[in-house]
Amino acid sequence: MRFLPAERFAITIILALAALDAGLLAFKHVDIDVIGYISALMTGGTAVAIGQFYRRFRHNEGIALATTAAGLFITFTIVGSVFNYLLLPISGGRIDPVLMQADAALGFSWVGFVTFVSDHPWFGTLTRYVYLSSMPQLIIVILVLGFTRQKEALHSFLLTGLIAALITIGFWGLLPSSGPSAFLVLPDAVLASMPTVVGPAYGAELNRLANEGVTYITPQEVLGLIAFPSFHTIMACLSVWFMARFKYVMPLFIALNLVMIPAILIHGGHYLVDLIGGVATFAFALVLSGMALKQADRRYRATTTTQTA
Repeated sequence: MRFLPAERFAITIILALAALDAGLLAFKHVDIDVIGYISALMTGGTAVAIGQFYRRFRHNEGIALATTAAGLFITFTIVGSVFNYLLLPISGGRIDPVLMQADAALGFSWVGFVTFVSDHPWFGTLTRYVYLSSMPQLIIVILVLGFTRQKEALHSFLLTGLIAALITIGFWGLLPSSGPSAFLVLPDAVLASMPTVVGPAYGAELNRLANEGVTYITPQEVLGLIAFPSFHTIMACLSVWFMARFKYVMPLFIALNLVMIPAILIHGGHYLVDLIGGVATFAFALVLSGMALKQADRRYRATTTTQTA
């Protein structure tokens, strides 16, 4: 195996998180869909293996960078979602009332905004598709950066995403929130005119999980638990920031993710302040990833120098 410094750093995070998952599963006596998660992990593992094959035997670093990063990102997403679920149930209450007050101070009403958009069903449909484009966008970014051999940018993208996700989960673990769909009721006419991705049933399930916790985890039924900070906002920032270097496609990504702003509010069931928190988390993670990359490179060079001495 020939992993680069940032890839090794990501693997360390993934292994540490997987160990935490295993410990919490045993401690909390939570059952898990072993076959389902092995199948999911094989997707990420296969991508990493393909990357290693192209790096060692085909000497095609573009494919190696892209597939390795994609595999690591997928694998982290899987172990991270399990860890997030294992933080359930929520004790001590949620901070949603505070977030609602913050929205009110900014003059924003989630119910009012969704109701207004429901009068324009075409926009509701458009934002639904844009909302669902978040993960495909990230895969495109990984492939473009990898195939164009922009190693530094790709690894900055990878570590920024991982660190931002850890910050998001960590904050939620201390100060959990579920979003307006778990507390506010939309008029029936609004729901009939514009079904949201995160609707009343979704909100009810979030409340159940918050109160009862989980006894069985399967990848087929995993929900997004976190309201603040919004990880969908972080994903949008990742797409725009790291595609900005490609001037021909940059306008498309900017336009797409401008529409992502209302899409997150409508279909993600988020408060306005969730988006602000997402932008702040992304910026902080971007700085931390730069520091982590420098440290990983220094250790890698020191190890390489020692081995060749």
